[in-house]
Amino acid sequence: MEANARAHVIIHGRVQGVCFRLETRKAAHQYGVVGWVRNLPDGNVEAVMEGLREAVEALLNWCGQGPRLARVDKVDITQESYIGEYETFEVTY
Repeated sequence: MEANARAHVIIHGRVQGVCFRLETRKAAHQYGVVGWVRNLPDGNVEAVMEGLREAVEALLNWCGQGPRLARVDKVDITQESYIGEYETFEVTY
């Protein structure tokens, strides 16, 4: 089992206008995960995350709840091969 993991996620629900991206970045920094997060035109949030498998899983679990004002209805997770292409976790547009 590889130590590193990568996931591409789409978070559905009330996830825009509730500081979801900034709070995701804060959680990613706490877990030591790198990648990016952004709002989508359809009202969902998209993210790509890389790091130690346990850290990525912890951030995925966090995304299932989100920040206090969010209402997460569903998280679509696609596990991908770890690439190691990021050095930080950023909000993108």
